[in-house]
Amino acid sequence: MDLPSGRSFMQVLCEKYSPENFPYRRGPGMGVHVPATPQGSPMKDRLNLPSVLVLNSCGITCAGDEREIAAFCAHVSELDLSDNKLEDWHEVSKIVSNVPQLEFLNLSSNPLSLSVLERTCAGSFSGVRKLVLNNSKASWETVHTILQELPDLEELFLCLNDYETVSCSSTCCHSLKLLHITDNNLQDWTEIRKLGVMFPSLDTLVLANNHLNAIEEPDDSLARLFPNLRSISLHKSGLQSWEDIDKLNSFPKLEEVRLLGIPLLQPYTTEERRKLVVARLPSVSKLNGSVVTDGEREDSERFFIRYYVDVPQEEVPFRYHELITKYGKLEPLAEVDLRPQSSAKVEVHFNDQVEEMSIRLDQTVAELKKQLKTLVQLPTSNMLLYYFDHEAPFGPEEMKYSSRALHSFGIRDGDKIIVESKTK
Repeated sequence: MDLPSGRSFMQVLCEKYSPENFPYRRGPGMGVHVPATPQGSPMKDRLNLPSVLVLNSCGITCAGDEREIAAFCAHVSELDLSDNKLEDWHEVSKIVSNVPQLEFLNLSSNPLSLSVLERTCAGSFSGVRKLVLNNSKASWETVHTILQELPDLEELFLCLNDYETVSCSSTCCHSLKLLHITDNNLQDWTEIRKLGVMFPSLDTLVLANNHLNAIEEPDDSLARLFPNLRSISLHKSGLQSWEDIDKLNSFPKLEEVRLLGIPLLQPYTTEERRKLVVARLPSVSKLNGSVVTDGEREDSERFFIRYYVDVPQEEVPFRYHELITKYGKLEPLAEVDLRPQSSAKVEVHFNDQVEEMSIRLDQTVAELKKQLKTLVQLPTSNMLLYYFDHEAPFGPEEMKYSSRALHSFGIRDGDKIIVESKTK
């Protein structure tokens, strides 16, 4: 039978991992393997293969000699075949069936939707624990076939596959712990709930960039659908209601949530977004990748109470009443103006005269002399100024530098400016 046209897996393997491109490396843990030489295969002594093979973007269309693959790849545990031209599952099966230790397989961006995956082919994947099918446009029928034949599958990546719906499998996959299904178009919760039915042991669900518009499920049903869910990403979803955030409390084991870029939070400041979400999710210990400390949680819960204290009772969320029970009703925080003082009322002393006047603190010593010129009847060139802080233990400080700003002296109301003549 003729092989498909294009480059074979074995051809690319020999080219990339030849001694010229991938020198032999010695030392423990390097994963280098040089098989014994079978009859009639002069290349075998020359290849140095690690246990992790990266053959992405190599134009691979077919497997090549299966005996060669078996001889070289008996020790390989991870294989990246992303962004090639594999369109026939039979060719993929020929490769994988000859890599008995394979646990990680990346088939992203291969046109595999052009062929049907039969169960006999999928059986060769049985040892794979992590499978990446991003941008492969794999149908749900293909996914179901894979799930039936991979009893130990723990991580599955189905991003960028243009899914608008989820087709539920007739059997559950109890081994799957992590599902990445980002950048599809799953907007309706009735589709997302099917994932809970199919994957009851799911620990991590990444739904970013799916425009999910709401979580429409009774609380007790959510707990049954996702009983083991520990982490969920709803980054850039379409959630618009605080009730959807409150629904997350129904997942009994949820600890980590990502909620960046959702319409609900756009009108709020950065501080308000985080504090209001932390206060609503008492069991979540990590939000948007950052750990929620005990101190931050208390600050957020107190902030939550003050935020809703003047809201009409019919609009106050239930969480507000829970926190009132915990902390009591809190008074609004006093507003403290930390801006620097712009002016001060000081006493100006000259000879035996004392005048109270207001001076701008953003002006310089030279500008102050001009302001005092009329009052003390002295030319600015003949004027000596001293600043006296009425609370300081030291004596007057000469204001000798004309360009120095008055605010740098720390002048406050009640302080004194003493004026003397140089020709006294």
